[in-house]
Amino acid sequence: MDISLETAARITSFIAALVLITSFAMLAQKRIYGLIHLFAWQGLFLALNTAVVGYIADKHHLFISSLLTLGLKVFLLPYILYVLIKRLNIRKDVETIVNMPTTMLIGIGLVIFSYHLTAPVRELSTLMTRSTLTIALATVMIGLLMMITRRNAVTQIIGFLAMENGLFFTATSATYGMPLVVELGVALDVLIAAFIFGIFFFHISTTFDSLDVGQMARLKEDEMNE
Repeated sequence: MDISLETAARITSFIAALVLITSFAMLAQKRIYGLIHLFAWQGLFLALNTAVVGYIADKHHLFISSLLTLGLKVFLLPYILYVLIKRLNIRKDVETIVNMPTTMLIGIGLVIFSYHLTAPVRELSTLMTRSTLTIALATVMIGLLMMITRRNAVTQIIGFLAMENGLFFTATSATYGMPLVVELGVALDVLIAAFIFGIFFFHISTTFDSLDVGQMARLKEDEMNE
C-alpha cells in the first residue's frame, strides 16, 4: 500500500504529538509507578514512529530499531525500574524542587524555544519527518528538566531515560535514524547503565536509608562541618 508523503507526515506528526503529551504527563506525574507506565507508553510511541518511518522511507534497519525499542523501553527497562522500586520500598509520591505549575510553564517555554531553534533546519530539510524535529528536541529538554526538578535519584534516572528517548527521536527525525550498529551500541549502553544504576541505588539506600538527593547533600555538609 503506497502512502503519500503528506499523509506520512501527518501520521508521524500525530505520533510525535503523543510523545510530547507523554513527556508533559511524566513532568506532571506525582506517583512513581505512574511515571514508569508513562515511560513505557512513550517507548511504545517511539517504536511505532520508527516502524512507520522505516516503512515509508524504505529503511529496513529501522524495523530492527523499532523492535529493539519495543523490547527495551516498553518491557525490559520498565520491569527493571519496577523491581528496583519494589526492592527499595519506595512508596511515597514524587517530590519536586520546583512547584508543578512553574515546572509546566518552563516545559511550555522549552517547546517554544525548540520551535524557534529548529526553524532553519525545518525550512532546509526535505525529509517527511522535518515537522517532528521540534517535538524531538523538546522531548530531550523536558527529560533534562525532569532530571533537574526531581529530588529522588530513581526519578532522576527516569528523566535521564526520557532524555535518551528524545535523542533517539531526534536521530529518527533528522536523519532517518543512526546506523544500526550505533543504535545497538547505544541500546546496550542504556541497558548496562540501568543495571549499574540499580546496584548503585541499593548501596545508597543501604548507606543513607534514603534516595532523596537533597537529604544526601545535607548529610555530606554535616560530615564536612564535623
